[in-house]
Amino acid sequence: MAGASLSAAALRGAAEPTILVFDSGLGGLTVLDAVRRARPDARYVYVGDDAAFPYGRLTEAALVARVLTVMERLVATHRPDLVVIACNTASTVVLPALRQRFTTPFVGVVPPIKPAAAATRSRLVSLLATPGTVARSYTRDLIATYAEACTVTLVGAQNLASYAEAELAGFPVDDAVLAAEIAPCFVTEADGRRTDVVCLACTHYPLLLPRLEALAPWPVTWIDPAPAIARRVVQLIGSAPRAAEGYGAAHGAFTAGTCLTDPLRTALAAHGIGEVAVEAIPLPLQ
Repeated sequence: MAGASLSAAALRGAAEPTILVFDSGLGGLTVLDAVRRARPDARYVYVGDDAAFPYGRLTEAALVARVLTVMERLVATHRPDLVVIACNTASTVVLPALRQRFTTPFVGVVPPIKPAAAATRSRLVSLLATPGTVARSYTRDLIATYAEACTVTLVGAQNLASYAEAELAGFPVDDAVLAAEIAPCFVTEADGRRTDVVCLACTHYPLLLPRLEALAPWPVTWIDPAPAIARRVVQLIGSAPRAAEGYGAAHGAFTAGTCLTDPLRTALAAHGIGEVAVEAIPLPLQ
C-alpha cells in the first residue's frame, strides 16, 4: 500500500468521513474531543493499543513494528479516510514509516513548543512529557527552532500517563503523588521570574488538567496540543459541509481490553463512545 497520500481535494470530497484516532491508551480521548468538535458530522473510531501500553518501554524498532502491525489491521477493518496518531511517542518515531506504508493520510502530535514560546512572558517554559519524548533529538530541535530565546525545562514524567489511565479507570492517585510528579515544572529564578507556561507534550496529560491546575504552586498557562491537531484535520479534510445536529457515531476498540472497568466505560461514554469492543492484537513475546 505504499504511495503518496490522498490529495486534499479528494479528502474534502468525502461525505461523512471516517476518522480513526489512535493512541497507546486513553490519552487520545482529549484529541478525539477536539477533533469531534471541529468535524461533528464525521464517523469516529477510537483505538487504544492497551496491549502494548506504555509505548515508552519499547525500543524504537519494536515500536515501529508494533504500530505498523496494528495499523495494518485497523486500516483494513475500518477503512478510515484519515488517521490521527494521538500519541507523541508514536508520532515522533513511527509517522515516517506509516506514511510510507499507507496511502491513508496521517496527522501526528508535535510537542507544543512554538505556541508556548509565543505565550510566555517570563521566558521560562517547561515541557512536561514522557522520558522518551524528552530524550529525543526531535524535541530539542523544536526548542532550538522555536524557543531559542526561552529557558525550557525538560521534565520527563515517569508515571503521569499511567496516573491518567488510572484516573479514568476509577483509581485516582493521591494529590501528593500527583503534585510531586509535576513539581519539577515550576522554576523560580533569582531575578524573580517564574515558569509561566507548561507544555503538555503527552496527550494523556490533559485528562488530568483540572487536578494539575489545582495542584500547581502558582497559576500557569497549560498548552494542550489537541486544538492544533483539530485545526490540522480540518485543513486536510475540510470543514463540515453543513451545520451538524449532534455528533456522528463513535466506536471504541482496545487491543487487550484489560483496562475496561465500569468507571472507564462511563468515562468513555462521556467522550461520546458508547460502543466498545476488543480487537485483540497481543504484543508478541520479546
